[in-house]
Order: sequence, then structure tokens, then C-alpha cells
Amino acid sequence: MNIAIVASSLSPKSNSRILAQKLAEKLSLVSIDVDFIDLRDFKLPLCGDEDDHYHPLISDLTDRIAGAAGIVIASPIYNYGINAAMKNLVELTGKKAWHDKVVGFICAAGGRSSYMSVMSFANSLMLDFHCLIIPKFIYIAKDFDDINHIPDDLKERLDQLAVTLVELAEHYPVETR
Repeated sequence: MNIAIVASSLSPKSNSRILAQKLAEKLSLVSIDVDFIDLRDFKLPLCGDEDDHYHPLISDLTDRIAGAAGIVIASPIYNYGINAAMKNLVELTGKKAWHDKVVGFICAAGGRSSYMSVMSFANSLMLDFHCLIIPKFIYIAKDFDDINHIPDDLKERLDQLAVTLVELAEHYPVETR
């Protein structure tokens, strides 16, 4: 099974990326193939630019996401929403990449008040692409200082996300007869 993890933060000191890397390590330990997509590594055009969908990186990223049984989006929360880089990726790759995917979230924010901010983005994935959204997403607000000091309860939440993602991705979408 292949799982794509998209780290959408463009910041070099991203808490969401740190947790995404920890999740990738956990999945790899149980023989899950992980495609770690770090958006810092791609200079993507903005959706709406002339010929944006014909950019050579878009085809590659579309195929990588489409080839995954499940996807985890690791994103910072800015202004009560998923960051623009993640929204741009979804707009550029579209239905071919995202249709019928199991999707989980790891979000990092500066405070606790925007914990529901992923919902508009999740609703869009559900309605536009028929994604199955894992309802127990990880939302952190300064929960750890560095990669070596992640609290046990946060490690447990990462474990739960990994198990749920794999179990759902094995069975979704349900084949109709």
C-alpha cells in the first residue's frame, strides 16, 4: 500500500512537517510505502496562471497523489484556514489526483481558537472529489519544542491516525456490484 504525505508548509521550521515526518517513519516501520511530498521542493505555478496545468511538475504530482491509497495533509493554519500552498496543489492536481481518497490531517497553528479551520477545506474534498475524511485530525498549537521532545499523547494521536488511515485506505472506495 502506498500512502502520500503532503507537507505543505514552506517554512523551514515547520511543526506540521516534523509531525508528518514522524508519521512517515511510523508507517514505514509497518511496511507501508510512503511518498513524502514536501512542497518546499517544488516551485509550483499559481493556479490560474496561463498554462498552469501543463507545467511539468503538475503531471508528476498528480500521478503521485493519484497512486496513493490514502493521503495525509500536513499543513500550518494561517488566518483560520489551510495554507495557500496546499489549496494551490489541490486546485492544480484536481479530480484525477484526489478522487475517492482517504484523507487525514495534521495541522499546526499558533493558537487553539482555529481548531475547526480545516472543515471548509475538508468539505471541499468530500463534495468535489468524494474523499473520505478521517474525522480525528491532529491539531496542535505549540504542543512540542522540537522533534526529540514530542509528548506521549501526541505520539499516541499519530499512532491512531496511522492505524485509521491504513485500515480505511485498505477498504475505500467500496466496490459496487
